[in-house]
Amino acid sequence: MTSTLRALIELTKPRIVMLVVITVVAGFLVAPAPEGALAVTLLHAAIGTALVAAGTNALNQVAERDVDAIMRRTQARPLPTGRLDVRQAQVFAWTAGIAGVTYLAVFVNTLTAVLAAATLVSYVFVYTPLKRRTTLATVVGAVPGALPVLGGWAATGAGLGREAWILFGIVFLWQLPHFLALAWLYRDDYRRAGLRMLSVEDSNGRKTFSQAAVYAAALLPVSLAPALGGAVGLPYFLGALALSLWLVWASMRALRWVSDRNAARLFGASVTYLPVLLVLMVLDRLA
Repeated sequence: MTSTLRALIELTKPRIVMLVVITVVAGFLVAPAPEGALAVTLLHAAIGTALVAAGTNALNQVAERDVDAIMRRTQARPLPTGRLDVRQAQVFAWTAGIAGVTYLAVFVNTLTAVLAAATLVSYVFVYTPLKRRTTLATVVGAVPGALPVLGGWAATGAGLGREAWILFGIVFLWQLPHFLALAWLYRDDYRRAGLRMLSVEDSNGRKTFSQAAVYAAALLPVSLAPALGGAVGLPYFLGALALSLWLVWASMRALRWVSDRNAARLFGASVTYLPVLLVLMVLDRLA
């Protein structure tokens, strides 16, 4: 593998692309699939979404190359280190993003393509610049973060009804304690780069972890809603209840005893939460 190819792959943030694809697969599998929703459609949805996610992440790195050069966590990325030039990155990013949206429109359906395009536009042109201007950027950024699960649902041909929006709400709310904990751990980096994260303006951590606790508490009833509505059964309900109470507890502990250690524990709980919850939901629907 050439150094340029390795740098282009790194530019896409492969782990984030994988998480996005996982949410698409979950959305597809839990949707009440109409007749004709085949496995090949899921494959096409995953491929198209991966391309759009790769392009979105690459465009984000193009836009934030000055910030990445300042932050210790991101100084080794391809653009700050000069392993790629900006023109290469832009061409690659737009090619991947446009190819992904086109692929979804041709091989899946128009709604899935529109949702993917909305994800790219809102992440790159709304969330990314807002990070320099307001602490509300984290909330805004949770919207494009949650849209892919709707894309997976829409790929089946099912309409975006109440159950789909509950799934969106779960992914939306989950992101907030997750990223608030991460922002606290890297608050010095964000301060150095001039980004308007809540943790940068919160010297004692009370605002940061109060919000994390509020969003974790809000996630509890939303995560249980699929079971309460009869869409999934008791195994999911019990698992979702345990996971959500764990996240609330981790958030409250971080609020009561503010420390990097408790922030890291909250972040770890959030990393476990979403994939396990989605697996429980998928297994329940497939049972």
